[in-house]
Amino acid sequence: MKTLNDLNQGQTAKIGSYKPAFTASRRLMELGLLPGVEIRFIKSAPLGDPIAVDVDGRQLSLRRADAAQILVQSA
Repeated sequence: MKTLNDLNQGQTAKIGSYKPAFTASRRLMELGLLPGVEIRFIKSAPLGDPIAVDVDGRQLSLRRADAAQILVQSA
């Protein structure tokens, strides 16, 4: 399954779930990154980390390490 980290600029996907050992999932869920929510990869920083995503009209920045723990499916 693809992760949020695998998306390219402008791609949209739905959040599927989090990898089981991911400890920050609760914090991200509080920010609105819930299973079933559509997320769009906006861009990455010049050195590749962090990345910017759009969730329900809000722009969030995520570390690549966190994005690699979020499983996504085609929108």
